[in-house]
Amino acid sequence: MIRLFKHYIPYPVVVLGLVDVLLLLLAGEAAWHFRVWQIDTDPGPFLDRFPEILAFAVVVNLAMIAVGSYGPEALRSLRFATARLLVAVSLGVLGISLLDFLIPGNMFWRSVLLYAMLLAIALLILNRVILGPLLGTSTFRRRVLVLGAGVRAERLRLLSARPGSGFDVVSCIAMDEGPAVVEDAVPRQSIADLGRYVERVGAIEVIVALQERRNSLPLKDLLRVKTRGVHVNDFSSFLERETGRVDLDTLNPSWLIFSDGFSAGRAISSAGKRAFDVIVSLLLLLVTVPVIGFFALLVKIESKGPAFFRQSRIGLFGQPFVVIKLRSMAQDAEKDGAQWAIQNDPRVTRIGRFIRKVRIDELPQLWTVLKGEMSFVGPRPEVPQFVADLDEQLPYYAERHMVKPGITGWAQINYPYGASIEDARHKLEYDLYYAKNYTPFLDILILLQTLRVILWPEGAR
Repeated sequence: MIRLFKHYIPYPVVVLGLVDVLLLLLAGEAAWHFRVWQIDTDPGPFLDRFPEILAFAVVVNLAMIAVGSYGPEALRSLRFATARLLVAVSLGVLGISLLDFLIPGNMFWRSVLLYAMLLAIALLILNRVILGPLLGTSTFRRRVLVLGAGVRAERLRLLSARPGSGFDVVSCIAMDEGPAVVEDAVPRQSIADLGRYVERVGAIEVIVALQERRNSLPLKDLLRVKTRGVHVNDFSSFLERETGRVDLDTLNPSWLIFSDGFSAGRAISSAGKRAFDVIVSLLLLLVTVPVIGFFALLVKIESKGPAFFRQSRIGLFGQPFVVIKLRSMAQDAEKDGAQWAIQNDPRVTRIGRFIRKVRIDELPQLWTVLKGEMSFVGPRPEVPQFVADLDEQLPYYAERHMVKPGITGWAQINYPYGASIEDARHKLEYDLYYAKNYTPFLDILILLQTLRVILWPEGAR
């Protein structure tokens, strides 16, 4: 994987993305030449139109990221990838048409955009037909050796067997840590030189997955492996990198303290994030006030009660604040107290079901963002009753309040459902990853992929 601003991106995604950008540039240039050939005129110098071609490639590629064209499913299924590509290129062309008002030029002729759109779709699909089978081969899968043969080692083996996994476990070494769960693990005593063994099996990374590391860490072995240029990683850090979440089952305070993350140098990033929140929330409020008013009227017509739902939530540093949303449930939905949302919740009204699917019920929260109680990106704020219960049952739950809550977040785009303690536990793992690895780059990635959740609202409730 390649680490970009604290966030890891799989090699297949990087390769596919770079080739896609080159193909989009080619599609834009070919579309321009085809159009000037039709009207029998000179195409002009390439550098004169390069900014427009680059804008086309960047906007369409951002749309591809937003709709999930680089997700695991899109890398495995050509049918899935084609559907997402059609949507992405269409959205990208709409975005380019909008830019046409800001960047006037011949490149954005409607005929050129049409040709570029058709060429881009054909080239991008062809790219997946050719590169798709290659991306799943061992060329792009890292070979790792696991020190340990217990439950943690078995978890890594199962993780490597999942579709879309970026690594292969080439060997597990039983280190006399108790009963072995991995049956074909190699006993450490049978290996004379661990460093040479690592080279022989072709491992490029060694994962320390011992159940109990106290007084049992094989320092000489690890030093021998490290000095041979092989990367050594601990179990928790490896899982964080591969899954995009912090594993609560193996988390301990010392790992949080000494691992990379929670950087104190994020003051400038936080100031930039606040400026973004203020400017964008103000602009969106000006644009969406008529939409909010229209649906508020529909809510009032369908059911008795106020059009807006107000509820106390827990925000930054555990401080309470009031969140405002368009009411999507019956007025007395929580007369017995706050409850977990469930799929096909009978408390949701007909209008409420629609505004939840397209996230219109969230629009009034723009005011909360403008006031500074929330941000666009961050962990979703929970009601005080849930927070009190979850804080008792889930370790490190309070740490999610070290960042400002948001309308969307890393947990929302990766694990949309949250209707039980177990779901809350999974979402907490993603929230801790975000709090630990926050950068503006991760915020942009989350904002882009929120569009995928809106267009395919399988997570809406």
